[in-house]
Amino acid sequence: MTIIDVTQHGAVAHITMNAPERLNALSDEMLAALQTTLDDFANDPQTRVITLSGSGKAFCAGHDLRQMTAMRQAEDGGAAAFKDLFERCTRLMTRIQTMPQPVIAQVHGIATAAGCQLVATCDLAVAAEGTRFGVNGVNIGLFCSTPMVALSRNIPRKQAFEMLTTGEFIDTGRARDLGLINRAVPMEQLADETAALAAQIAGKLGAAVKIGKQAFYNQLQMPVSDAYAYTGDVMVTNMLRDDTREGIDAFLEKRDPNWEQ
Repeated sequence: MTIIDVTQHGAVAHITMNAPERLNALSDEMLAALQTTLDDFANDPQTRVITLSGSGKAFCAGHDLRQMTAMRQAEDGGAAAFKDLFERCTRLMTRIQTMPQPVIAQVHGIATAAGCQLVATCDLAVAAEGTRFGVNGVNIGLFCSTPMVALSRNIPRKQAFEMLTTGEFIDTGRARDLGLINRAVPMEQLADETAALAAQIAGKLGAAVKIGKQAFYNQLQMPVSDAYAYTGDVMVTNMLRDDTREGIDAFLEKRDPNWEQ
């Protein structure tokens, strides 16, 4: 059994974390497999959308605490190993948002700590009703500082801080209202709803979505005036593309665009 499964349906790739006995924890092996797979897809022009799910009862339960406990046996108490672990996790999260393709989290069961971070990091998220989300490390004395980065950029500040300091879980309705997920659907509709969203995005001009995703995250870090200047230049670049011209002509002529990609 491989730790992740990958299937391809046309322009949509589906990655499934496959360690159900460990609730798909972000172990060393899981982090490495996800990193390699995403790096490969980033260079695949045929894949326009990626979905990410977990097998078994949960989406992802965060870091592998058993592995982290074993790291304490080092002479430095695990300091170097812990630093390396969190750097590798950060690299994975950063990879998701620098991918040219949108990444959709397909979430069920629980998404806790770094698993909740993974949901917050993905560009979009669809969750099964009944899913619980939490950054609950504080309950065992470990504040979820790195998951906080993604969470606090997804939901309102005070709500994020409450989740971080109380360790309490929120349900799908609350997660949707706060903006952590896009949609909440019955479990039996989860795969189909995620696939439908992926297919809708995959049907757009891939080059335009790639340009747009990069610009989306870049402009978020800028003051408003700088963001407008930057995105204005991005739109000029986009407008000058031949495939964009074809899309506009097709709209004006009331026909489907003839896009090669």
